[in-house]
Amino acid sequence: MILIAKLLTAFVALLHVYFLWLEMFAWTTKAKKVFRNFPKDLFEPTKQMAANQGLYNGFLAAGLLWSLIISDPLWATYVAMFFLGCVIIAGIYGALSVSKRIFIVQGIPALIALIFWIIANYKLLTLWDF
Repeated sequence: MILIAKLLTAFVALLHVYFLWLEMFAWTTKAKKVFRNFPKDLFEPTKQMAANQGLYNGFLAAGLLWSLIISDPLWATYVAMFFLGCVIIAGIYGALSVSKRIFIVQGIPALIALIFWIIANYKLLTLWDF
């Protein structure tokens, strides 16, 4: 189970690395093919805004990848759960404010990964004393 959780987390991280690249470096070229509903004439004027969004996606990817190299299982689980939670919240916000597709592409993979982390570490998580 932990292997599946880590693979799903790596997948979510790679998605966010892709979003980083698309928004920071390919906004006025490749992004036009991905964001077909976005008006073509707005890509150039929103280039800096998209780069800022891309940077945030990079931070999410970095946190998710960091969780994969932490040797302490409990600490790795908490870091993964935190960053997956951030992705889920961003996906919910994106679905409510822009397009439901954002939750499908971002939120659902993160939610599935989070569920696998919880299942894989259920005993470890319940041993923690409050």
